[in-house]
Amino acid sequence: MQNALATADLLSDDDLPGVDDSIAEFKQCIADFHTALQSAFVASIGDDSVDIRYLIALRASFTDGILQQAWKRHIPDNLEASLIAVGGYGRGELHPASDIDLMILLASEEDEATKRSLEQLLMFLWDIGLEVGHSVRTFQECITEAEKDITVVTNLLESRLLIGDKALYSAMQNATGPDNIWPSDAFFEAKWQEQKQRHQKYHDSAYNLEPNIKANPGGLRDIQMIGWVAKRHFGCESMHDLLVNHQFLTEEEFELLRRGEELLWKIRFALHITVGRREDRLLFDHQRKLAKLFGYRETENNEAIESFMQKYYRMVIELNRLNEMLLQLFQEAILLKEKVERTVINERFQSVNGYVEVTHQNVFTNQPSALIEIFVILAENENLKGVRASTIRLIRQSSDLIDENFRQDKAVQKLFLSLFTRDTGLTHELRRMNRYGILAAYLPAFENIVGRMQYDLFHVYTVDEHTMFAVRNLRRFTVAEFQDEFPLCSNIIDNLSMAHVVYLAALFHDIAKGRGGDHAKLGAVDAMAFCELHGLSSYESNLVSWLVKKHLLMSMTAQRKDIEDPEVIMEFANIVADPIRLDCLYLLTVADSRATNPDRWNDYKGSLLKQLYLSTRKALARGLDNPQDQAEIIRLRKEYSLAELVKDDYSQELVTDLWETLDDDYFMHSSPEEVIWQSKTVLKARPEIKPVVEIKRQSNRGGTEIFICTEDADNVFSIMTILLAQQGLKILNARIHSAGNSCTMNDYIVHEQDDSYIASSTRTAEIMEYLREGLLHPENVTKQINSHVKRQIKILGVAPEIVFTQDRKNQLTQLLLKATDRPELLATISRIFIQENIRVHSAKISTVGAQVEDIFLITDKNNAPIRDLEVMKCLSKTIVDALSENES
Repeated sequence: MQNALATADLLSDDDLPGVDDSIAEFKQCIADFHTALQSAFVASIGDDSVDIRYLIALRASFTDGILQQAWKRHIPDNLEASLIAVGGYGRGELHPASDIDLMILLASEEDEATKRSLEQLLMFLWDIGLEVGHSVRTFQECITEAEKDITVVTNLLESRLLIGDKALYSAMQNATGPDNIWPSDAFFEAKWQEQKQRHQKYHDSAYNLEPNIKANPGGLRDIQMIGWVAKRHFGCESMHDLLVNHQFLTEEEFELLRRGEELLWKIRFALHITVGRREDRLLFDHQRKLAKLFGYRETENNEAIESFMQKYYRMVIELNRLNEMLLQLFQEAILLKEKVERTVINERFQSVNGYVEVTHQNVFTNQPSALIEIFVILAENENLKGVRASTIRLIRQSSDLIDENFRQDKAVQKLFLSLFTRDTGLTHELRRMNRYGILAAYLPAFENIVGRMQYDLFHVYTVDEHTMFAVRNLRRFTVAEFQDEFPLCSNIIDNLSMAHVVYLAALFHDIAKGRGGDHAKLGAVDAMAFCELHGLSSYESNLVSWLVKKHLLMSMTAQRKDIEDPEVIMEFANIVADPIRLDCLYLLTVADSRATNPDRWNDYKGSLLKQLYLSTRKALARGLDNPQDQAEIIRLRKEYSLAELVKDDYSQELVTDLWETLDDDYFMHSSPEEVIWQSKTVLKARPEIKPVVEIKRQSNRGGTEIFICTEDADNVFSIMTILLAQQGLKILNARIHSAGNSCTMNDYIVHEQDDSYIASSTRTAEIMEYLREGLLHPENVTKQINSHVKRQIKILGVAPEIVFTQDRKNQLTQLLLKATDRPELLATISRIFIQENIRVHSAKISTVGAQVEDIFLITDKNNAPIRDLEVMKCLSKTIVDALSENES
C-alpha cells in the first residue's frame, strides 16, 4: 500500500487501506497519517507558516475515506441507510483529538441483520483506533428528536453525507429544515439565549486566565453560532456569503474573523497534540509549552507566555465585538424583520430599535468629540441597549481620530470626566470603550495592559479586565440592592463627596503593570498627569495619585502585620494622615481585592481590612500626636470585660484569678467580646478535666472561631493543626497563649474548604468531639494528611523560603515561612515540628494573595531558643523538602 502521508498531501483513494485489508493495516495507516499531520504542524507553527485550514480539512478528508471503506466492508449495498458526519466533523473540521461524531440514519426500524451489521461496523472502528461518538436513528426519530432539542437540529444543520442513501439524507434535511421545524426566528432566539447562558458561566469575560478557547466569550463557539444562524436563516454555506451576498461584514471584518478563527484553530490543534487528548482549556500547564511551540521568546518586560497570551486575548476581544455586531444585525433581520423605530437623541445621534447610532456617516469626522459623547449618551439613557452594529464599525474605523489634539480638547476631557461623576453607567461604558478600542486610544498607557495576563496564583483576569472589575465593585457599593454585601463600604461611599476620585484611582491603579519597575509608583505619575490635564483640583489630583501609589498599603498591612499592635496602627495612620484618604483607600482596597480573584475573597479578609480601617479611624480621631498606649488599651478591655462578666453573674474573684494567669499579649490580641466568651468557656468548664473545646460558628472575625484550653504540653499547636486539617478545615488565623497555671489557651479562625463557615450544629459537635479526643490522646493522632495540591500550585508556586531571627528579649527563635498557599500546609509544618521536637509558643498565620507568610515563635523541647546554625539549617531543609515533595 502506497504511503504518501509523509508529505501530508491530500489523499487519493490509492493511499487508503482496501476494503479487505487487515485491521493492522488500517491501524498503521491511521497512525502514520496522524504522525505526518502532527509533524507538518510542528514544523511550520514556529514561523507561523502553517496552513491550519488545510490540516484540519485534511484530517476530516482522511477520516471520511476510512469510514467509507469501513462502511463498504460491513454494510450491505441494499440497506436503506446513510452514514452522516455531524458536529464539527460535519463542517469538515477535525483536530487531532476532536470527536468523530456520526449519525447512522435508517429508513425504518432496524431488524436483527441490520443490528448485527451496525455492531460489526462500530466494533471494527473501535478496533482500528477510531473513537467515534454515534447515534442510530430512523427517519422519524430524527425528526422527533430535532423538534424537541435545539442541539439535535443544530447538529443536523451542519451535517454531511459520507456514504449511503442520498435520497434518504436529502429527505431528512428537508424534513428538519426551517420550513418544517424550528423556523429561523425561533432557532435564532434559542441559540442567542444559549450563548448568553454560556457567557454568564464565564462571567461574561473573554479574559479568564485559563480560558476555554471553545466556550469562552470570543471563542470558537461564538464563531460557530454566527455560522449556524447564517446557514439556517440566510442559506449561507460559508462566512464569505455573509460578506458577498448579504453585506453583513466588510472585507476587513471578514479577514479579521478568518484570522481569529485560524488562531483559535492553531491553539486547539497544538493543545490536542501537546496533551495527547481532546482539550479546549488553555490551562497554565499548557500555556508555557504552547508559547515555546509557537516561537515566542522572552523580552525585557515580557515572558514568552505573556506575549503569547496577550495575542490570544486581544484576538478574542475582537471576535467578541464581531459577534456582538453580527448578532445585533441578525436580530434586526430575523426577529424585527426590518422593522425600524427611530428616536432622535440630538443632531449627532439617534436611537434605532433601542440601539444608538450616528445620524450620518460623517458625525465622527465632523465632530471627533462624538467618539466620547456616544458613551456618555449610553450612560445617561438606561433604556438604550447598546450601539448599533453599523456605528460600532464606524467607531472602530474612526479611532485614529483620537490623537494628542483630541486628548487636549477641553470638551472631550469634560465628556470623559462626566462618566465618573454620574450615578449610573460608568462600568458598562468603560467596558464598552475597552471592547471597541477607544479607552486604549484615549489613554495610551492603557494599551499596554489590554490583554496582559498576570502569571500568578492570585489574579484570575487580565490586567484590563481586573481593572474593570475593580471599578464595578466600587460602583456596586452605591447600588441600594447590594448595600447588604458591604454595609460599611456603602455607608462610606454614600457620604463621600468625591467618589469620582476613587473611580479614577481604580482605573489607574494597575495601569503601569508590565513596564518594569514599581507599577504603583509609575501609575501614580500617569494618574497625576491625567488629573492635571483634565483640570481636577490640586487636592483631587494629589489624592488620586496618592491612592494609586499606596493602593497595596492597606492589604499588606492588614495581612502581614499585627494590627492589634497600637504601634502598627499608628505607623499606618501616620502614612494615611487624614480621614478622607482613609475612606478612599479602604474602598479601593476592598474593591481591588475582590477583583483579583472572587473565589479567594472571604469574610476573614474583609474582617481584617475592616478592623484596620476602624482602628485607624479611631487613631486619627484621637490625634496623631496623642497615640493610645498598650497599657491603656489593656486596662480598658479588662474593665469592660469584667463588668460584662459580673453582670452575667460570674464571680469577680474567679475572673481575676483566671486573668492573672494570662499575660498582656493575650489581652492585646483579644477583643473584649473574645475575652468575655473565652473566660465564660473556661470558668463554666471548671472543675472538669481539660481539654476545654468550644466553637463559635460565626464570629465577627470573619470565620468560625475554635477555642481550646488545655494543659500545656509539647506539640499542642502542632497536634491541633493536624486535627483541624484532618477535619477538612482551613486555618486562617491562629493565636497561642501560654497561661501561668501550666495551661495553654489557643484560638483558631477556620473555614470549610469552600470558604464557608461551619454550618450545622451536628458538624460542630462532630469537630468538637474529634478535637477533644485528639488532645486527650495525642499519641493516637495519625500524622498522615491526605492533601491534594492543585496543579496551578505545582506550576506557579514559589519556592519555599525559611528565615530565622532571634527574639532575645523573650528567649525565643522566630521562624518566618514564605511559601505558596496550599491545603494542609500548617499540618505539614506541624508534623515536622513534632518529628524534630520543636515547641511552638506563638504563631501568626498570614496569607497574602496566594502566598503565606507565617511566623512561628519556637524553642527546643527544653524551652531553649534554637541558635545552633546546623540545627536551623537541618530544620529549614526538612521543611523545604517536605513542601517541595508535596508539590511535585
